[in-house]
Amino acid sequence: MLQSLYIKNYALIESLEINFSTNFSIITGETGAGKSILLGALGLVLGNRADLASLKDKEQKCIIEAHFSVLNYNLKELFESLNLDYDDNTIIRREILPTGKSRAFVNDSPVNLNELQELGNYLIDIHSQFQTRNIINEEYQIDLLDKVATNETNIQTFQTELKKHKAFQSELKKIIAEKETLGKEQEYNLFLFEELEKAKLKIGEQEELETESEKLNNIEFLKENISKVIAISNQEEIGLLANLKEVKSSLQKVASISSEFNDLHERITVSLIEIEDIIAENESLAEKLIDDPSRTELVNNKLQVIYDLQKKHQANSIEELLQIQENLEQKVVKFDDIDSLIKKLESQISTSKETLDKQASIITQTRQKASKIFIAQITQIITQLGMPDAQFEFEITPTETYNKFGKDQINLLFSANKGSKLEPIKKVASGGEMSRIMLSIKAVLTDYSKLPTIIFDEIDTGVSGEIALKMAEIMKIMSNKMQVFAITHLPQIASKGNQHYKVFKVTQNNDTTSEIKLLTDDERVVEIAEMLSGKDISESAINHAKALLN
Repeated sequence: MLQSLYIKNYALIESLEINFSTNFSIITGETGAGKSILLGALGLVLGNRADLASLKDKEQKCIIEAHFSVLNYNLKELFESLNLDYDDNTIIRREILPTGKSRAFVNDSPVNLNELQELGNYLIDIHSQFQTRNIINEEYQIDLLDKVATNETNIQTFQTELKKHKAFQSELKKIIAEKETLGKEQEYNLFLFEELEKAKLKIGEQEELETESEKLNNIEFLKENISKVIAISNQEEIGLLANLKEVKSSLQKVASISSEFNDLHERITVSLIEIEDIIAENESLAEKLIDDPSRTELVNNKLQVIYDLQKKHQANSIEELLQIQENLEQKVVKFDDIDSLIKKLESQISTSKETLDKQASIITQTRQKASKIFIAQITQIITQLGMPDAQFEFEITPTETYNKFGKDQINLLFSANKGSKLEPIKKVASGGEMSRIMLSIKAVLTDYSKLPTIIFDEIDTGVSGEIALKMAEIMKIMSNKMQVFAITHLPQIASKGNQHYKVFKVTQNNDTTSEIKLLTDDERVVEIAEMLSGKDISESAINHAKALLN
């Protein structure tokens, strides 16, 4: 329940703090006094969007803080799911900074607006005049029945399966589209893959072939120059080897004279060994230099295949071509496997549909049972509100399509008078009838919703006199199970509250502020008398007010 509300620098409110009691509280005040400002401030701590224009002093921040007692409402799991610190006495604070930024805190922990709205749904139901029209909304009617049917677990199970079902359908649609695309490309992809596979490409092969091609295409030039190297090196008496051996022999004779000559002898010895090795390798290479036109053609053809493939696939290396080959193979194989994947998904969709239909049938049955209970309870209350001939019926029609609540189409039918045909409530209920019906619904839901607090903002629109008294009595009965606030202009309702708060304006030094106060017994008499007769309070109005209060 709402224990207190602190507001600073919001709209016409400079600063106020008000404590609230349990049971049935009344809030009155002239039009424009600031009752809607209170609701607006409360809406901010419940997660409504902030507006910089709502700051009274644009240079100062706005603070709204609400204290809630949540001890008896089993909200620990909700706090845990929102990753919030639980406290039996929970404090929600909202700040709007002059920069326009907004901050929110639950028990001093920062929260975002989505988390605040989720928590707010379990703390207060603020019922405005506009929300009375909710009763004509099919989704609201479904929610009513599900609360009475205690269908929460059934709905969650259904929604979980529906999510899976839609995921299967989405995947199937994607795979079918992919099959169509792959089908158009399959023949070409297969051709490209087989062409690459036929090339039998190997990593490093291109470099080896290019080197071999260079040799084969210059075979005569290579032979000529290697032969010259061998000839120059091996000529008797004047050849390179003969001369080097002569040099070595001369240095050997003087090597013992000094270390310098010995070093030169060693160096020429090493050089001679290296030269002999080079000449031997040239002779070996010369033996391998064979003019082989068929091999030349084979190498050049293989290289041309590689170059053509690189150009076709815009690749720079055999490694890239092999990666393209692997990708093409995956596409080709995927197309071959895609039909089995489609069959698997179709089977999953069929199984999921059976589960959904079964769960939807359970939901429909529970709604049908709940509708009879709900209608009996509403009828009993609406009779007290001056509509003894009112009739209701929930028209529940199973459909072929799924929605997030099952497979039902629901329409609340209504007739105010005997002999009148039941029609959709949105077509036949007047404003005053809507108010009474909505109050009856809220009274029934008191046993099912387990909300700590409800605020009725002029739910008495369109009614007066004895009916207003009956509405007040129903709200008072509701307050035995929850905290109830009624914002009203009717003295009949105002007189039934356990506590009475008045909202009023104060003008001082050319500045207007809104304030709220808890009325004493004597002040209540005056306030209700004023509601009865206006500013000029008569003696009869005072007596009437006392009679209403008693």
